[in-house]
Amino acid sequence: MPNDQPIGRRGLLRAGLAVGGLFAGTAAAGTAVHAQSVPSSSGTTTPEQRPATPDAAWARLREGNRRWVAGTSTHPHQDTARRAEVAQKQDPFAVVFSCIDSRVAPELVFDTGLGDVFVLRTAGQTIDPLVTGSAEYGPAELGTPLVVVLGHQRCGAVTAAAESLHDHKKLPGELSTIASSLRSSYNRSGGDVDKMIRIHTIDVVNQLKKDRLFTPRIAKGQLKVIGAYYSIDTGEVSRLA
Repeated sequence: MPNDQPIGRRGLLRAGLAVGGLFAGTAAAGTAVHAQSVPSSSGTTTPEQRPATPDAAWARLREGNRRWVAGTSTHPHQDTARRAEVAQKQDPFAVVFSCIDSRVAPELVFDTGLGDVFVLRTAGQTIDPLVTGSAEYGPAELGTPLVVVLGHQRCGAVTAAAESLHDHKKLPGELSTIASSLRSSYNRSGGDVDKMIRIHTIDVVNQLKKDRLFTPRIAKGQLKVIGAYYSIDTGEVSRLA
């Protein structure tokens, strides 16, 4: 019996090491599986890639908008890790030019985060050379493949401009400049505000398409400039023809 005890202890030690190794291996495997299965902000298990084409960029925005409409926003790229990631360099995949309306925040509407989109906002998405220059930056300097001009339902700026033009009453301050820039769309809409919003949005799209920095990129398929319309009631963004 005395000779059996050392053997028993050695056996127990070997068994303990084997079991410990098994648990360690299982834990390591579990860690590896967990690391591979953590979804990215796009909802997939593969590393998220910046959309490289105009159509891919629009698809990414549409995907985010569908989440917004459904109430399942994931709020991607809104943490300290993303803040650190883009601290030294940015590479947005789209430019969104929208109204200043407080109910139309592009980052929320398209469920995006830090470093995802350039955002330009003016009343009624009215445009001038300064705004055009701002829109040029992404495509010209960083190769951003998509520009979206986003009009929206019940636009206060467009409504005020329509009323001003209908009543021949000048708006105060520089608001009159906004009304003047919307005169053409007002005339073609027959005074219908919603039609006016859509017409003006397409007018801005067509103006940007003629931009000297955009035209060669559009011709090569590297850039698209599109119009879209946001429904305040439903949260849905639809593309305008």
